[in-house]
Amino acid sequence: MAFTSSLLCPIKLSPKPTPLNRHRHKTPGVFAAIPPLSTATDVSLVGNPFDSTALAVIGGSSVAALAAVLSLTDPERRRQMQAEEVGGGDKEVVKEYFNNDGFQRWRRIYGETDDVNKVQLDIRIGHSKTVENVMKMLTDEGSLKGVTVCDAGCGTGSLSIPLAKEGAVVSASDISAAMVAEAEKKAREELLEGKDELSPGLVLPKFEVNDLESLSGKYDTVVCLDVLIHYPQSKADAMIAHLASLAENRLILSFAPKTFYYSLLKRIGELFPGPSKATRAYLHAEADVERALQKVGWRIRKRGLITTQFYFANLVEAVRA
Repeated sequence: MAFTSSLLCPIKLSPKPTPLNRHRHKTPGVFAAIPPLSTATDVSLVGNPFDSTALAVIGGSSVAALAAVLSLTDPERRRQMQAEEVGGGDKEVVKEYFNNDGFQRWRRIYGETDDVNKVQLDIRIGHSKTVENVMKMLTDEGSLKGVTVCDAGCGTGSLSIPLAKEGAVVSASDISAAMVAEAEKKAREELLEGKDELSPGLVLPKFEVNDLESLSGKYDTVVCLDVLIHYPQSKADAMIAHLASLAENRLILSFAPKTFYYSLLKRIGELFPGPSKATRAYLHAEADVERALQKVGWRIRKRGLITTQFYFANLVEAVRA
């Protein structure tokens, strides 16, 4: 799950016009702090749009007012209570959430039904664009027939199924048994299409319930989309190293970007806890992810930023240095 917010930000940033944002469309009442790149067909190189200018626009008095409001809440206490209820830490909370309320919510978001609100539909579009960009990264290198791919944190199969349709041999896993069951059901429906046998050259993805730490084996490519949001940077470093150890040639990651604006938006969103916000969200600076990759002998070859109004994700493709 990428970083999302169900709160319309009341702070309007007015970046200096650039080729990226000069022609952007404006929606009344909704202010985007970055140009919407979700309509791009390719992952493009994007610099960090948040610097001292953004701080100046917000202004000292606004920051002070926000700080006063934020001090009235204690999201960390809520998280501790959630962990105590399920008898563990972040991992147990995530598993519980995505097997219950979270599963119902994200199944709708990742699906194709009309049973979604405006925010959920926007998140669906953003996630779909991430999947499209990953597929383009992979198919640009040639045919995927017979290529082994590990889809770490597969959710309901939104990436695993397109990979299998291209002939890839997919090993997919998720911490949620409910998600895995849904992914397997969708894969059979879409790949078999009512037939008894698969078309020649296609292989059903192998789905299993597993957390990232327990993954093993060797794969040509390892992909982990929108999962690092559940790991603090200290644990994310170890997880990135582990995922890299499974990949022979390529590692693709997406993660919620850590910038001033997103950090503030995330904090404001915590003022309004609800059943859909039952897990802790960790943002990651691209520089920290890149440093973690470099430590284990990998380098970023492609990078980009995918964003809609409520979906924000950095996408990087890493290869051995």
